[in-house]
Amino acid sequence: MSDNVGLSTPRGSGTSGYVQKNLAHMRPRDHAAPYPKNTDSLPHKQRQPDKGILEHDRKREIEVKVFELRDKLEDDEVDEDEIEKQCDALRQKLLDEMKSGNGSNGPRRQFKGHQVHAMADAKLKEDERMRRALKISSNYEEGGHWRRQEQRLKESLRLEEEDTKVKTED
Repeated sequence: MSDNVGLSTPRGSGTSGYVQKNLAHMRPRDHAAPYPKNTDSLPHKQRQPDKGILEHDRKREIEVKVFELRDKLEDDEVDEDEIEKQCDALRQKLLDEMKSGNGSNGPRRQFKGHQVHAMADAKLKEDERMRRALKISSNYEEGGHWRRQEQRLKESLRLEEEDTKVKTED
């Protein structure tokens, strides 16, 4: 045994008596959490989609359609210059549609699990349509009605107190 650590003698223990650090032990880190523990008081913050990723996905869809056209034309044994011309024309047409906003986003799309940015973008658009349908202002703050009502109540109580003070002084 050295420095009062480990076994006094390794005899009968089935070990060599060598003391090692427990590398599997995980120390708790809650003493300085960088996030608030009470998440109920925080306002809801909606996930914002990454515009760059959405743009990349749209361009990728265009290139897939162009590649399908190229593959079809090569199977039909069309001249290489004609293939390039038709592919460029299709690519330009699809890019113009994408920029004008008439993309292939139908009324409802089924998203795959990895399309989190597309889902977030669709959710934002859906929420905006719902807000407009319910005629909710864009600067609406959750619970604002109750705060305004509470302020009005406090103001009326303050005015009543001033009235009673004035009456008692007379």
